[in-house]
Amino acid sequence: MRGRTLSAGTALAVFAGMTVTLAAQPVTASPTTTTTVARPIAATAAALAAPDISVTNVQAHLTQFNSIATSNGGNRRAGSAGYTASLTYVKTRLQSAGYTVTEQYCSSCTYPSNNLIAEWPGGPADQVVMFGAHLDGVSAGPGINDNGTGSATLLENALVLAAQNPTMTKKVRFAWWTDEEQGLNGSRFYVNSLSSTQRGYIKGYYNFDMVGSTNGGYFINRVTSTTAAPLKAYWDSLGLQPEENVEGQGRSDDYYFQQAGIPTSGYAAGASARKTSAQAAKWGGTANAAYDACYHRACDTTANVSATVLNRSADGVAYALWQLAVGGGTPTNDFSISVDPASRSVARGASTTATVGTATTAGSAQTVSLTASGAPSGVSVSFSPSSVTSGGSATITLTASASAATGTFTVTVTGTGSVTRTASLTLTVTGTGGCAGGQVIGNGGFESGSTPWTASSGVITNSSSQPARTGSYKAWLDGYGSTHTDTLSQSVTVPAGCTSYTLSFWLHVDTAETTTSTAYDRLTVQVGSTTLATYSNLNAASGYVQRSFNVASVAGQTVTLTFTGTEDASLQTSFVIDDVTLQAS
Repeated sequence: MRGRTLSAGTALAVFAGMTVTLAAQPVTASPTTTTTVARPIAATAAALAAPDISVTNVQAHLTQFNSIATSNGGNRRAGSAGYTASLTYVKTRLQSAGYTVTEQYCSSCTYPSNNLIAEWPGGPADQVVMFGAHLDGVSAGPGINDNGTGSATLLENALVLAAQNPTMTKKVRFAWWTDEEQGLNGSRFYVNSLSSTQRGYIKGYYNFDMVGSTNGGYFINRVTSTTAAPLKAYWDSLGLQPEENVEGQGRSDDYYFQQAGIPTSGYAAGASARKTSAQAAKWGGTANAAYDACYHRACDTTANVSATVLNRSADGVAYALWQLAVGGGTPTNDFSISVDPASRSVARGASTTATVGTATTAGSAQTVSLTASGAPSGVSVSFSPSSVTSGGSATITLTASASAATGTFTVTVTGTGSVTRTASLTLTVTGTGGCAGGQVIGNGGFESGSTPWTASSGVITNSSSQPARTGSYKAWLDGYGSTHTDTLSQSVTVPAGCTSYTLSFWLHVDTAETTTSTAYDRLTVQVGSTTLATYSNLNAASGYVQRSFNVASVAGQTVTLTFTGTEDASLQTSFVIDDVTLQAS
């Protein structure tokens, strides 16, 4: 895993779930011991069809990576002899199994070297499910957990897929990335090399980085997204209660896929962050100790891997792969939803309608229940009928009262069946009305204590080390020079009926980073679920700079304004905020 922190984003949907009853199945806890875990009802039948991945075979690949490092200066850093030998080992195994294998030279990498891309024959070329892991390690050691575990897990899954040679419903593509530890450079080079059409073919990218940590947790990237559903379903079936991969957000190769609009998810078992008492209670291990005590150290050898965590990760990959891309098992039912026309205008005191259409896209037709969210104050939404069989349509009616909020709003239409699908309707409400106006941020200069802000400890401060723009207090996020996350937020009610909504704040970025090209530390600004901007150590300046945004989209709503600062393991960056306003007029 890369030690620098980048921003995270959102994922789109590629997985359709189902509910069946599963019997208890053994889960290998180590190469020599076996425990039995009863799977709950809420899991999918694909678990029965997916193969069991031998953790012993995965460990054999790790032994090869460790031996390669030992024979090549003790590491497998990108561009080194150890990395080249690792790539050759993976490539040779894949070619022998029948994969189409290509090497892609990353000319812009810090250590120019090759990505390895492998495709299995079968499946439509415009429906690709992609599984990736970085093959390189740091120069300090052999890099077995980070990231031999992810690389070996994918290699063994690829070999098992080839051995079983099932009917494919989607094209499966595997990737082993170079230069991840220097800033996710190999995966960025690959994504940038794709045309918009080629990016559209990739229906989901799944990343696996450090999936065998000795004090590990069970983390999933964007755990609540539909993309993550097959990964989560497998771990849920083991009763593991996985959590969001907060520590890894933006720090591995899924980042540039997500930035390009490709749905992403993945497994991780944790790096240098510490396991909480609650996590130790449900997962075992040691509370207040790092998930991986040998993260980026010479001791990251084959001894630095939990066979139990590794086995569960490898089997979860197989489960997701079979569920997403392999035919011949239990069929999945899926549908699409649309709104026509996609934008409507309504005056106060009037109504407007549109047609909600559905279509069966996989499996059998199903009942779809229709709901809506995001309508402004004073606008009611109804459907006729309120549920349809996929392939059918309904009429959506939006009725504005005489006092409805005016402006342009996004109404989300949600169809719920065996899966959930959404479509958007842009609604403009016209008419005359008053505007309450004024400043809606409380204590925007931070001079009145912390109320009504919610902030991490020490963020609102009068420390002279970073002066306020005005007064004595300001909000100071990060600046520790170590892996750290600070948050600052306030819930605000934005009045309706105004013509102007401007969020403004003054930001000073101070950094010890020396780079002029890499964003190591980041500040993300959000209103509700919308990210307004992301700043980094590259925005460092000697004084405060005013930042302003049009936030008319949240008129008439109660939303949370959130500032999130994330800092990597070295060289401080401080994000200092003062004089926050949200003016409606």
